[in-house]
Amino acid sequence: MESPVTTETLADRTYRAVQAAIAAGELSPGEKVTERGLAERFSVSPTPVREAIRRLEQDGLIERAGPRTVVVAAIGDTAIQDLAEVEVALRGLVARFAARHATPAQLDRLDTILDEADDLVIVMRQRHSAGQPIDRYVGTLLDTIQRFNDTVSACAGNPVLVRLLEQSRVFSRDERRSRIHEHVLADDRFGADRYSSHRALVHALRDGDAAKAEEIVMRDARGGLDDLLRREVRS
Repeated sequence: MESPVTTETLADRTYRAVQAAIAAGELSPGEKVTERGLAERFSVSPTPVREAIRRLEQDGLIERAGPRTVVVAAIGDTAIQDLAEVEVALRGLVARFAARHATPAQLDRLDTILDEADDLVIVMRQRHSAGQPIDRYVGTLLDTIQRFNDTVSACAGNPVLVRLLEQSRVFSRDERRSRIHEHVLADDRFGADRYSSHRALVHALRDGDAAKAEEIVMRDARGGLDDLLRREVRS
């Protein structure tokens, strides 16, 4: 499987781990955390924790309450929407670069992955109609779509851009996957209106149509985030 090549430092991994814990609600708004506590929680030394805290302060995800103490910030709706727009734009840029640099082998790989996804969707719908559980198939489908997205990122050939996207997600990968999994189990048509966009994207990439690829991905990303955020407000 192709995947974007990135060089991740210990500080990067710590930053992502704390960010994911905040997104998953494991660290709640207003909760006090310390450098020592985070270092013990994630089994690292204080140095990468300090770097992660500095970046999280810049992101507005945490606020300093003392020399060595910070609290998880309460993020307002406006800040979340702003972050969503950044993520959407970066996803679009990844698609634009992918249209310029994707190789025939990568494009064939994308079609193969979507063939696997289509087979899973058919089985899920058949089982749902028969009143049979689809939980296992939903998880496999989400893993398959993640492989598709990672391959698109690899097509871009721009690890710096991919890294920026990873750092700007509204939801961590695990949190997003968990939320989508839950929604699909409750409504097997969740996201179905955007599923066909994956094939359209591959067609645009094969044509080398950067503008079209960017448009497709931005529309899909915006719709997906809007849906998850709306459901978050209702829950």
